[in-house]
Amino acid sequence: MTAALTTDQLTERHAATLDAALDAIRTRAYWSPHPEHPKAYGENGSLDAAAGRAAFEALRGRRFELDQPGTDGWTGSEVSPYGPRLGIEYPHADIAVLLPAMRTAMRPWREAGPRTRALVCLEILKRINSRTHELAHAVMHTSGQAFMMAFQAGGPHAQDRGLEAVTYAYAAQAEAERTAEWVKPQGKREPLKMAKEFTAAARGIALVIGCNTFPTWNGYPGLFASLATGNPVLVKPHPRAVLPLALTVRIAREVLGEAGFSPDLVALAAERDGEGIARTLAVHPDVRIIDYTGSTAFGDWLEANARQAQVYTEKAGVNTIVVDSTADYRGMLSNLAFSLSLYSGQMCTTPQNLLIPRGGIATDAGHKTYDEVVADLATAVEKLLGDDDRANALLGAIVNDQVKERIDAAGRIGELALASRTVANPDFPDATVRTPVVVKLDGAKPDAEAAYFSECFGPVSFAVAVDSTADAVDLLRRTIREKGAMTVGAYTTSAEAEQLVEQACLDESAQLSLNLTGGVYVNQTAAFSDYHGTGGNPSANAALCDGAFVAGRFRVVEVRREA
Repeated sequence: MTAALTTDQLTERHAATLDAALDAIRTRAYWSPHPEHPKAYGENGSLDAAAGRAAFEALRGRRFELDQPGTDGWTGSEVSPYGPRLGIEYPHADIAVLLPAMRTAMRPWREAGPRTRALVCLEILKRINSRTHELAHAVMHTSGQAFMMAFQAGGPHAQDRGLEAVTYAYAAQAEAERTAEWVKPQGKREPLKMAKEFTAAARGIALVIGCNTFPTWNGYPGLFASLATGNPVLVKPHPRAVLPLALTVRIAREVLGEAGFSPDLVALAAERDGEGIARTLAVHPDVRIIDYTGSTAFGDWLEANARQAQVYTEKAGVNTIVVDSTADYRGMLSNLAFSLSLYSGQMCTTPQNLLIPRGGIATDAGHKTYDEVVADLATAVEKLLGDDDRANALLGAIVNDQVKERIDAAGRIGELALASRTVANPDFPDATVRTPVVVKLDGAKPDAEAAYFSECFGPVSFAVAVDSTADAVDLLRRTIREKGAMTVGAYTTSAEAEQLVEQACLDESAQLSLNLTGGVYVNQTAAFSDYHGTGGNPSANAALCDGAFVAGRFRVVEVRREA
């Protein structure tokens, strides 16, 4: 295949970015090559707001051509959480034809070496970044995120996570790939001499099983970690969120072809209604890596049954906030209100359980009883979301009926401290937009445990009254150990309480945020600096992103010869 995009061109375009990314994962300081403000786009070939929206609209009601092997029909039934039917049909693949074509593409990709693979991946990410406005609409109308969140989280923040994965993958392979001259003295005899060559060899086809709520942010780390380590990647999107990943696959295939490699290194596996193709693909002998974000039940099934593959899962957890005391009561309430409201709580990092001593807490505004803390938090949420325009911009739309059912059922769980209200969206009258629910529970009552000790995905949180901060930390430990947690937060002015919470998180392997009262929130993580999950508790068996996330995607193969 003739390359229209040479290695020299790729090096000129992206070597400096790769070097800066390598420095960023070393220092873990703030860095991003992807602007997160919409006005930054529209020059140097990138789509501005109007062009991005037009590009998205042009995709609707049409077939999404990919020209990949084995297409045996068309499928697609996406309906935006905001109401409109997308009407896009995607190629349905005959796996018996597609997978062999993907395997055939592996050898030249392996022989290209880690640096060329990394540079090609950076070109893919650059092309994706230039179409961020288009992708933002695709994410918005498949996930229900509000536009600004879809733009940032589905665009530059997802691209940062993809680049982070490429960077870790390159660093790991650069360490592994080398040659060596081995000489062993033999006394009076001639020494033994060997020439040794070590190559990072891909495991095989990687399967990315996409999620509905964050198709790009959760999909890009596994996709780019596998591709950068030499593996072909088959992308199986969630049936309700195909478009963002289909666009990603199309861009990747274009770049791979231009760089002289087979486009079949990246392919799409869209499924028909009720087909359940993920289970079939997960146990296919050619699938050697799986990345999955979603329910605990299917994640556990993958870990138990996809024995031929290296499986990376992000599942459900019960995220917890310990409230002991605070030096900024107003800042704490404001920060928590935003964290509970962002994207209607439909994030794997949203706090669910707020553990508050029943005797109250010390604050800079004086002692506050348990009831006062809960009531003031409810007021903070109401104030934040009191304006419908601002509420729509923060909440987005409810992604599916199951989340709506949990909101409606919350009032039957315990005493409502904050009831949910319906917010009208004038631009999308068919959207379901709901404000958060806060339920008061007594942690000492056994019937309450059934509610707060399991994940309730969506904008439902429990203010759990506990006997003391020590009891809160004990419950935190048990929650992380048995149910898992992607995030933990704590508010305290006590060094002793802070140490108790910190030791619990270190012992049980959970990421901790302390005393957040400003513009950083417990449910947000920054690529190149923050780890998303730890891989050390039941909520996930991997972290985004660390060395372990990439090291299992290749094996070092040695060839040795007598010198």
